[in-house]
Amino acid sequence: MSENTKILHIAKILRQEMTKAEKIFWEELRDRKLGYKFRRQQPLALGVYNFIVDFYCPEKKLIVEVDGGVHNKSEIKELDKFREDILKYAGYKIIRFRNSEVENNIETVLKKMRQELS
Repeated sequence: MSENTKILHIAKILRQEMTKAEKIFWEELRDRKLGYKFRRQQPLALGVYNFIVDFYCPEKKLIVEVDGGVHNKSEIKELDKFREDILKYAGYKIIRFRNSEVENNIETVLKKMRQELS
């Protein structure tokens, strides 16, 4: 299986197994509800790096990550920072929300999204 085929397969699985917070967020993004097209579990290839981002708006080069508790671990924080640095260097803007923010306060999350998109 080629690297490209592998990453597409993983992205498909991630779309099928979204977290509760990702499902809530996707319902608010899909069908251009915020005025822009978003893709979920989107593979991005940057040189030797292949990433899958939670949500991606190509028109704005905006990546939105919805993070669970695992992102509090120091080794995961380091990986997130490394990945974010590469993506930012490539011209992407990244916003992060916690699962709890999406699940408990979606209106505030959507307000931040609208500000970011305007």
